[in-house]
Amino acid sequence: MSSSVPDPADPVFRLHVGGKLAVASTVPLTSREDLSLAYTPGVARVCEAIAADPALADDYTWVSHTVAVVTDGSAVLGLGNIGPRAALPVMEGKAVLFKQFAGVDAVPICLDTQDVDEIVATVKALAPSFGGINLEDISAPRCFEVERRLDDELPIPVFHDDQHGTAIVVLAALRNAATLLDRKLGDLRVAVSGAGAAGVAVTKMLIAGGVNPGQVVVCDSKGIIGRHRELTGTKAELAELTNAEGRQGDVTEALRGADVLVGVSGGRIPEEAVAGMAPGGIVFALANPTPEVHPEVAARHVAVVATGRSDYPNQINNVLAFPGVFRGALDARATRITDGMKVAAADAIAGVVDGALSADAIVPSPLDPRVAPAVAEAVAEAARRDGVARA
Repeated sequence: MSSSVPDPADPVFRLHVGGKLAVASTVPLTSREDLSLAYTPGVARVCEAIAADPALADDYTWVSHTVAVVTDGSAVLGLGNIGPRAALPVMEGKAVLFKQFAGVDAVPICLDTQDVDEIVATVKALAPSFGGINLEDISAPRCFEVERRLDDELPIPVFHDDQHGTAIVVLAALRNAATLLDRKLGDLRVAVSGAGAAGVAVTKMLIAGGVNPGQVVVCDSKGIIGRHRELTGTKAELAELTNAEGRQGDVTEALRGADVLVGVSGGRIPEEAVAGMAPGGIVFALANPTPEVHPEVAARHVAVVATGRSDYPNQINNVLAFPGVFRGALDARATRITDGMKVAAADAIAGVVDGALSADAIVPSPLDPRVAPAVAEAVAEAARRDGVARA
């Protein structure tokens, strides 16, 4: 990890002085009457009403528009395990994005533990203060168990953005790339490079969206995942679900004849491997800041290229997904986030591009103001359709 010495003249450090968040009141406090309504004695009546009917907290507290952004600091951006205090600027930034793009209030919660049981117990204890939990920058494989347990044990949406935010935007981008190339998702042969949090979620999301699981080949650092290897946990699940041909070998073999590469590993993929893909291919090289394949190199061999970077076309950016996903879940007072809600979010993102679809525009800009409302509406409708909405 590189060091960064604060420089008062550096605009990055200047912007971060004092942090990026503050608490603001939504009610006036200019008179004795204001005080009596907002606090004692008036507030006691609201407390008694909620005690009698806990669901009223949705109407008379901030939980209907507030989420916790929770991390243990173990996998922060590309910086790795830098701990909770160093992770706080990122969590503040996430909260700013929630507010800016979807009007959702978010509170950074940086936990000084990386023990699964402690994380789960702490978040469960904090949950009554929030309408949803956004898990952030927790390393695999612990992130899978943390999310699963919280999803099972809490009556509010739990969403690990590093997994599902990326996966939603990848599905949206692939839908539009396939449309542009006059292809069907079910016919595409897909290679996923990376079997961590994002790789697992992307694989499952693509399958939920219509990709044939048998035509997906996933690679980790040891090569292609399949039944030929002794695996446990999520990788064992992937081995049962994917790679129907029983391919073995490295990422070059996985890409032989593939129509799509989704890179979420951070490793380097040689140009000759990309050259072995089928004609008219699609490459999503999403490692940031250094893509698995340089986009200009990939463009020599495929028809559509996307990255995680803002300085190239087709940025696969989580901000296209998570603000609208939570806005929609909160609006529907959803008890969880289903696969149907995630697929609906991907469809909404893809739909925003509409008539502007081209090889350099398969996803909208992260700054496009139409995205979050479209996603929110689609997610809320899907929550009602899936039977997890309370409103």
